[in-house]
Amino acid sequence: MEKQVKVYIVVPCYNEEEVLPDTSEKLLGLMEFMRRKGIASEASRIVFVDDGSKDKTWKIIEELQEANRDILGIKMAHNIGHQNALYGGLMTVRHDCDCAISIDADLQDDIKVIPEMVEKYIDGCEIVYGVRKERKSDTFFKRTTALGFYKLMKIMGVDMVYNHADFRLMGSKALEAFSEFEERNMFLRGMVPLIGYKSDCVYYDRGERLAGESKYPLKKMLSFAFDGITSFSINPIRTISVIGVISCIIAVIMAIYAIVEKIVGNTDSGWASLMCSIWFIGGLQLLGIGLIGEYIGKMYKEVKRRPRYIVEKYIGDRR
Repeated sequence: MEKQVKVYIVVPCYNEEEVLPDTSEKLLGLMEFMRRKGIASEASRIVFVDDGSKDKTWKIIEELQEANRDILGIKMAHNIGHQNALYGGLMTVRHDCDCAISIDADLQDDIKVIPEMVEKYIDGCEIVYGVRKERKSDTFFKRTTALGFYKLMKIMGVDMVYNHADFRLMGSKALEAFSEFEERNMFLRGMVPLIGYKSDCVYYDRGERLAGESKYPLKKMLSFAFDGITSFSINPIRTISVIGVISCIIAVIMAIYAIVEKIVGNTDSGWASLMCSIWFIGGLQLLGIGLIGEYIGKMYKEVKRRPRYIVEKYIGDRR
């Protein structure tokens, strides 16, 4: 028999009333399978984290917990966003389990690879990443933008696991180390690799959402990507500086060219070129100011040291 570990599956939820009954049934079945296999102990639990949902999500979590002792519920005091809710759930249970596995409530990530994750943990891995094999099910736009995002992050010097989102296992040692990361701007898929420790990957095919709508529309995805870039790299500011230097060099060259043309007598009224130059330089300046403002805003949030999450309720049997 393999070593039995206390496994907690942490599931952040925001307005997930449509998927929770099916999600809980599938996860409970998985938990029973891992117990029969001898890798998960009887004290293993499924933890639903309600991120200030506006629908019946918390009520359903309470009903599920009353019906099954293997389910726990954490209710955040208000909506704090997916990354903070997931972080808050992991930090709340980190002393109660041997390892915690995070997965979204829609179960598009394949739960069938979770036993493999636990086995890799038993073999000594503190972090196990769930990685998509391919993106054939995505639209061309989403696939292209996702690929571009990972490449851009790599260029910016951010150590990220390609095609990995927030489906991962973290051992208690990794969770304890993760608790020492004090930044308020959370981008977990970029932060976790910074922990170090032995890690590995499991690969799976991503499925369709069980029900409901995606909580990451295009606008939110772009905002998430921008937060990731500005939270882990100052290269965007350096890029603006380089562009500024190049613009100055071009301006000097154009000035010399204009003087020469004036001396030669080939000058004509250049309203169009003047307007283009003004708009280009003006846009570049506004972009630079906005980017610097984004970094200053992040520093402002960090300096205030406000709590990243506040737990209103924690229900269920932790032992």
